[in-house]
Amino acid sequence: MDNFNNDIEVKLVALDMDGTLLNNKGQVSEANREAIKAAKEKGIYVVLSTGRSLLTSREHADSLELDSYLVTVNGSEIWDDQRQLVERNLVKSELVEWMWRLSLQHKTKFWAISTERNWHNEMPEDLHTLEWMKFGFNIDDDETREIIMKELQAKGEFELSNSTLKNIEVNTAGINKAKGLEIVCNRLGLDMKNVMAVGDSLNDLAMIKAAGMGVAMGNAQDLVKEAADWVTTTNEEDGVAKAIHKWVL
Repeated sequence: MDNFNNDIEVKLVALDMDGTLLNNKGQVSEANREAIKAAKEKGIYVVLSTGRSLLTSREHADSLELDSYLVTVNGSEIWDDQRQLVERNLVKSELVEWMWRLSLQHKTKFWAISTERNWHNEMPEDLHTLEWMKFGFNIDDDETREIIMKELQAKGEFELSNSTLKNIEVNTAGINKAKGLEIVCNRLGLDMKNVMAVGDSLNDLAMIKAAGMGVAMGNAQDLVKEAADWVTTTNEEDGVAKAIHKWVL
């Protein structure tokens, strides 16, 4: 799919991490690293826009010498170039408890991100003493996933997405990577039409649709490919580097 309007000047590149910037070993390839460096040398902002928290994305941002904003936890947190918090959007703790109980009821694996740490298949003794940004379900069984999805939708309080076909990611309503990037663009004096956003999963869909240039990875989910302006190669074939060379450099 190639809907691209050649008049768009890319001034900011927004990159998802897992399944996009990172290969299947969780590493940044040399080709991706070189392309990002070349984009930065050209004066382009490179922003990681990820479902991960700062705790698990900072190391990659530092290794790439990124000196711009970070959009983390699917847009729940925005960090500036000094890694100072710009904005944070929380999920109410009673809703987190409700989701946790839903997970226990259906015997699914889960994870949750608080402002302090990431939790995997365990929760603190009193979860109401913490501030929460995201809850996630890992569900192998399609039928169970469908049941839980319907329960979540019926609540009407959530932004629902995924980062793989087997999981559901839950943020507070209205919070997504596109919203996070809009805040970054406002602070940098840019327009969303100057953004190239690259991703592979449903938590990238909003930013791919909102960006002037939306790029889906070759390994992206079908819905993401359909929404994108252009499809690059997979995360194992330096898809990010190819997109940067084609549309930015």
